[in-house]
Amino acid sequence: MQNAIKSAISFSGVGLHTGAAVKLTIRPASADYGIWFKRTDIRSGDPMVPAVWSAVVPSRLCTLIGNASGVTVSTIEHLMAALAGCGIHNALIEIDGPEVPILDGSAMPFVEGILAKGVRALSQPLRAFHILDRVEVREGEALARLDPAPTLEIDFRIEFSDAAIGRQAKALNMANGAFVRELCDSRTFCRQADVDAMRASGLARGGSMENAVVVDGDLVLTPGGFRYADEAVRHKMLDALGDLALAGAPILGRYTGNRAGHALTNKLLHALFGNPDAYRLTEIGPGERASLPGIGVHRADLPAFA
Repeated sequence: MQNAIKSAISFSGVGLHTGAAVKLTIRPASADYGIWFKRTDIRSGDPMVPAVWSAVVPSRLCTLIGNASGVTVSTIEHLMAALAGCGIHNALIEIDGPEVPILDGSAMPFVEGILAKGVRALSQPLRAFHILDRVEVREGEALARLDPAPTLEIDFRIEFSDAAIGRQAKALNMANGAFVRELCDSRTFCRQADVDAMRASGLARGGSMENAVVVDGDLVLTPGGFRYADEAVRHKMLDALGDLALAGAPILGRYTGNRAGHALTNKLLHALFGNPDAYRLTEIGPGERASLPGIGVHRADLPAFA
C-alpha cells in the first residue's frame, strides 16, 4: 500500500544558498498524488512544482526543480531522502520561498518530524521500478550506475584531497530502516576553500558551522567534528537516495556511485527512463514491500544525535 504522513508538520529555517528565512509544511496527500511542492509566495504563474526527475533544472551544488512557469524550488535532496527513507509516497509540500531550509545539514530533523506525526497507509497498491538491465553514466572519473537487485542497495565511493575526508566507501541494503539508522543524521560537508569561493559568488549565504561540516586539509573546522569517521560518504548516500526518489516510485536495484553528484544521478535517471527495456514498473506484493526503505521504521530507530 502507498503511504502518506498522518497530519501536517512544519519546519522553519534558512536556505543554505540564499540565506533567506523560509517556512515549509509537509501535508498529507491522497494515493497516486506523488510528491509536489507548492510555492505559497507566488502570486502569478503556476505555484505547483512536481518532484520528479524530468523537472530537474541544471544547478550548482544542489538539486533544483522547476515548472513551465519558471517557478523553482532548490536544495530538495535532504527532504526527498527523508520522505523516501520514511516510506512516504504522497505529500504536498508548501513552502514560502525558493529554497528548502537546510536545518542541521542532514535529513534527520525531517525524519524526526515525520516519525513523530506517524505514517498513514492508503488504500491504493504501491508500484516500484524493477531494474532489469545495467544502466550507467560517466563524466570523467565520476560514475553512476543501476544494476538489477531484489532490493534498493546503495554503494558509494568518494575521494578528496583533503586528508580530513580522503577516500571513503560504504554499501548498504536500504531495507528495514537502514536509512533512518545509518544515514539520516549525516550532514553536508565542504572544504573551506569551496565555502570562500561560493560566498564570493553569492552562494552559501545561509551556511554555517551549525549546518555543515567544514574541513581544511587535515583539519575539521566544525566544532565537535564528524559524527562518524565516514560521515562524508554517508551524506553522499543520503543525497543519492533523495535524488533517486525523483523517479516517482521506489527503485528496486543496486545504485553504485563513484564521485557522483546530484547532476550525474539525475543524468542516470534520464538514461534509465530513456531505455524502456532496462526497467519494469509493477505492483509489489507484501514480501517486496517489506524490503523497501521506510517500511516498519519507528522513532526508536533514530540515531542518538536526534
